[in-house]
Amino acid sequence: MGVMGTPGVGFFMLLLIGALAGWIAERVTRSDHGLLTNIIVGIAGSFIGSKLADALDVRVSGFWGHLVAAAVGAILLLWVWRAIRGRRDDRTINR
Repeated sequence: MGVMGTPGVGFFMLLLIGALAGWIAERVTRSDHGLLTNIIVGIAGSFIGSKLADALDVRVSGFWGHLVAAAVGAILLLWVWRAIRGRRDDRTINR
C-alpha cells in the first residue's frame, strides 16, 4: 500500500500529483490558492478520487490515472467545500 491509501505512489510522487491535481482543481473551480493549499487539496482529492474509483469499480494505475483520479477528487472536494461554506455565509448574511 502506498502513501495515504494510494497504492504504487511514493511520497514525492504523491506531492507532485497533489500539486498538479490541486492546480487543475483550482483552475476548473476558478479558485485562487497557493501552492501549499493546492498540494493539500490535491492529496485529499487523491484519497477521495481513489475511493470513488474503487466504489465505481474503476481501475486507477500509473501517473496519469492517479492524476485524473486526484483531480476529480480535488474538484469534488472544492465543490462540496464551496457548497457548505456558501450556505454558512448565507446564514451569516441573513442574521
